[in-house]
Amino acid sequence: MDRRSFLKTSALAGTGAATLAAPAYAQGKRTLTMVTSWGRGLAGVFDAAQQSADMISALTDGQLTVDIKAAGELVGAFEVFDAVSSGQADMYHAAEYYFLNQHPAYAYFTGVPFGLTSTETNIWYYQGGGKELHDELGQIFGLKTFLAGNTGTQAGGWYRKEINSPDDFQGLKLRMPGLGGQAMGKLGASVQAIPGGEVYQALASGALDATEWIGPWADEKAGFQEITKFYYASGFHEPGVGLALATNRDVFEDLTPAQQTAIETAAAVTNQNNLALFIANHGPALQRLKSAGVKVLQFNDEIWDAFGRASIEVMDSYMDDELFAKIRNSAEASRGSTSGWISQSESVFVAQRDRVLGG
Repeated sequence: MDRRSFLKTSALAGTGAATLAAPAYAQGKRTLTMVTSWGRGLAGVFDAAQQSADMISALTDGQLTVDIKAAGELVGAFEVFDAVSSGQADMYHAAEYYFLNQHPAYAYFTGVPFGLTSTETNIWYYQGGGKELHDELGQIFGLKTFLAGNTGTQAGGWYRKEINSPDDFQGLKLRMPGLGGQAMGKLGASVQAIPGGEVYQALASGALDATEWIGPWADEKAGFQEITKFYYASGFHEPGVGLALATNRDVFEDLTPAQQTAIETAAAVTNQNNLALFIANHGPALQRLKSAGVKVLQFNDEIWDAFGRASIEVMDSYMDDELFAKIRNSAEASRGSTSGWISQSESVFVAQRDRVLGG
């Protein structure tokens, strides 16, 4: 459903056929203001915003220029949605699970607990109807949105102490946005949503006992290893994290078809390149963290089971929302239709390759 009303006019020709007026597109060069949820220099995520902006300019031969505003330069990290929806800014680049207060289904276009991996996300988005559902959701808020980045599977996070049972989350001051954060709240954690650029200080000051961010490369760049040495490598909360590029829909529709295609193409290319950027850097960064004395851990099965129960409870609590249910069912149907082949082909191959050749 689109919350805006569109006026359509027609004229009847002598033959009785209706003739619609051709769209009027803005002429000449144009600068679009992009607000982001990222501080300048945040590894990987700000890179995705920058690549999207640079590619839009290149693909339009300079007819469109994107002026990037990092978090706090025009609006706060979590205020970018309202800024673009209202027309204060033209575009945003963000992780859309920051905007659950606008609609809980936005979680699916970042990542949900026990959800889709990056490969599964792209299959759903480009071949399983996810892109169309993203657009349907965006229309409600006057946005035209595309995936434009992916971090891969995110780490379980940094903790001041080892976590040996679900009881260890009781009262823990933890930074984790999205539905994963809500699941941790079910386990007794005191969950906070803090913009990425503010996490280091919160952890260093003791305002946080633990935090998740992205993965070894981005986390090393953020400096969390300077504060704590307990690092859980695999998390349940964000298995294939999408980043989004959204344009105010009135602005988007005022662009030429070629310019609109340039934005969509820039987002798609950034989506693929950004995933490669993260994965290429995570492995070497993990080795550096180990060499620096970081203890790399995994949650035990008892904890994973607790994550699962809490996650299902959170997800089910939103099923009375028709659009959330539609998007959840679509994503899970896509996963079900592809996981059988992936588990029997790629997953087996990787396990056997590592067994034969070494990891």
